[in-house]
Amino acid sequence: MPHDELQRIADYIMPSFPACPSDLGFVFGSRHGVPEFCAAAHDLWRSGMFSRLLISGGRTGASRLAEADVIAARLIALGVPDSVLIRETEAMNTGENVRFGRARVADVMDLAAIRSIVVIGKICSTRRYLMTLQRHWPGPTLSVFAVNYFGTPAERWHEHDEFRARVLGEFDKIPRYLAQGFLEEIGGCPVDPGSNAR
Repeated sequence: MPHDELQRIADYIMPSFPACPSDLGFVFGSRHGVPEFCAAAHDLWRSGMFSRLLISGGRTGASRLAEADVIAARLIALGVPDSVLIRETEAMNTGENVRFGRARVADVMDLAAIRSIVVIGKICSTRRYLMTLQRHWPGPTLSVFAVNYFGTPAERWHEHDEFRARVLGEFDKIPRYLAQGFLEEIGGCPVDPGSNAR
């Protein structure tokens, strides 16, 4: 695949929305890169980027523990007070992360007071996180701390087997998810995802 096409795919899937101080942090659950996710969330909290942190993720694979509980336990061990954390432990996909997470936040906070959200999640899922929030929790200003746990710089994503597979997998599914109404496009679309260029 030509280099300029690789770059256009990367620009679409991994757009830059640099993390900003926000009313709420939002960790999307994962079984992958948990130490890196937790280190990032801990550092952002210590630097005052948010005062409350939503962690959303249910049980996946063979684990008896919800992803949110695994991440929360590690964050507490790092020094984040349990009182900072809002756990959502039922979500099984990104849409549920947002819908169920929003409902959990509404149990403990005034949703109208949440004008900004900083997302903490996989670098390869950056755009899908934002598009899912745009669809199911519109309104707040969004920024992202994209966690790259692949051990390869983002500009060399196509040289790492797993990184490449995840980026191209996102590029395949975003058009389908859009067509099904799971997502809403965000501003800045440097490549047509419907082209499925390879």
